[in-house]
Amino acid sequence: MNRSPRSPERDSQQELESLGYKQELRRSVSTADLLIYGLIFMLPIAPWAIFGTVYNASGGMVPLVYLIGLIAMIFTALAYAQMAKHIPLAGSVFSYVGRGIHPNVGFFAGWAILLDYLLVPTLLYVFAAESMVGIFPETPRWIWAVVFVVINTVVNLAGISSIKLMNRVFLAIELLFIVIFVVIAVTALNGGTVPGAELTWAPLWDPETVSGPLIASALSIAVLSFLGFDGISTMAEESTGGRNSAGKAMITALIIVASCFILQTWLASALAGGRESFGDDEVGNAFFTIVEAASSSGWATAFLAVNVVAVGIANAMAAQAATSRLLYSMSRDRQLPAMLSRINSRQVPKNAILLVSGISAVLVLFFVGQIDLISSLVNFGALFGFMLLHLSVIVLFIVRKKSRNFLLHLAVPVIGFLIIGYVLFNANTEAKVGGLVWLLIGAGVFIYYRATGRKTDLSGDGDAVSVAAPGQGKA
Repeated sequence: MNRSPRSPERDSQQELESLGYKQELRRSVSTADLLIYGLIFMLPIAPWAIFGTVYNASGGMVPLVYLIGLIAMIFTALAYAQMAKHIPLAGSVFSYVGRGIHPNVGFFAGWAILLDYLLVPTLLYVFAAESMVGIFPETPRWIWAVVFVVINTVVNLAGISSIKLMNRVFLAIELLFIVIFVVIAVTALNGGTVPGAELTWAPLWDPETVSGPLIASALSIAVLSFLGFDGISTMAEESTGGRNSAGKAMITALIIVASCFILQTWLASALAGGRESFGDDEVGNAFFTIVEAASSSGWATAFLAVNVVAVGIANAMAAQAATSRLLYSMSRDRQLPAMLSRINSRQVPKNAILLVSGISAVLVLFFVGQIDLISSLVNFGALFGFMLLHLSVIVLFIVRKKSRNFLLHLAVPVIGFLIIGYVLFNANTEAKVGGLVWLLIGAGVFIYYRATGRKTDLSGDGDAVSVAAPGQGKA
C-alpha cells in the first residue's frame, strides 16, 4: 500500500501542536521567502550610510571589518539554527531560552531582545527622516518619519503575502544598484576617473595598519552591522519549508550579505584614493560623495534615494514584522497583555503591529538627532539576548539531551558567547546603563505577573514541550 508523502508544512504544523499551540499565523512563507526576508532585514546596501564612519575607525580597512563580522556572527547564526530546528516557534530567543534553560530566564531573554526589536524600527525611521531632509531641505523630520510608519503599518496589516511581495521588489532594487555601483567603480578605476584610486589588497589586509586594538574595535563595529539575521527565526510559525528552513535561511543570508558588504566596501575603499580619513563634514555621506566623484551627481542622488527608501520602508517593514511576532509569542505565553496575541482575518497579529507602529511614531519625536543613543540601546538588547541564546544551546543539548556533538552544541556556543560577551563588555556606558534600566523594568513586570499568577510552566521531556497557559493559543 502506497502512502502519500508528508509535506514539510504539515510536519511543521504537527510540531507546533506538539509544543502545545494551535496554528494561527498563516503558513505561506517558503525557505526562499525567509532568505529574502533576512536579506532585507540586514540590508545588502547597509554600508552606504556608515561607510565613512567605519573607514575612519578601521584605518581604511572596511572590507576587513565585515569579514571579521562574518566570522564572529557565524557562531551565533549556527546557534540560532540549532534552536530553530528543535523549537520552531515565533518567539525567537524568548522561546529558545525559555525551553532551553528555564521559562523565567526565557522571559528576560525575550524582554532584553524586545528592547532591540522595539527600537530598531524607530532607529530606521530616524535614519530615513534625516536623509529625506537632506533631499528636501526645510521639511520637518517628524513628517517623513510618520509617513514611513504609516506605509509600513498598512503593508504589515495587509498580511504576509504583501510583505513577501514588497520584500522581493525592494531586494531586486537593492541588488540592481549594487550591480550599478560595481560597474561605476570598475569603470572609474580602469579609466582613472578618480585621482589616486586603485584596487589593491590594502583595504582587506594592510600589515602596517593592522593591530590588536584595531581588530578589537573593528569586531564591535562588525558584529553590530549584522544584527537582523535573527529576525528570520520570528517567522518560524509561518514557514512551509520544514524544521531546517529557518536555520538554513539565517546562515545563507548572513553569508550573502557579508559578501555584498565586502565587495562594495572594497571598491569604495579603492575609490577613496588612499586618503587617511574623512572629515567631519563629509563622513556622513562619504559613500555618496565617492559615487559622485566616480560618476555624476545624478547617480549620487539616485543612490541616496534608494538608500532612504530601503531603510525607511523595506528594512523598517521587516523589523516591524519581526517585532510584532515576538510580541505575539510573549503575549500568547501570558508574559505580555493578551490583546497582543490576537490575530486578524489576514492571520497576522494586528494589535502587536499597531503597538509597534504607535511606539515608533512616538519615539521618533524624542530620538530625532540622537542616533548614537538609540543605536547603543538597540545593541545592548540584541547582545544580551544572544548571550542567553548560546547558553540555552549548551543547557538543552549537552546537559539535558546528552548530545555528543561537541562541535555544534558546545564549542560553537562557547565561542559565540565569548565573542558577544566581549562586544557587550566593551559597549559604551550609555548602552550599559540604558540596558540595565530596561532589565530592571522587566524585573518589575516579571514580579507583577508572578504575583498575579500569570506564569509559564513547561512540562514534557524536551522533545515535545508544552506551555500551560490555558486559553492562550492551546491546541
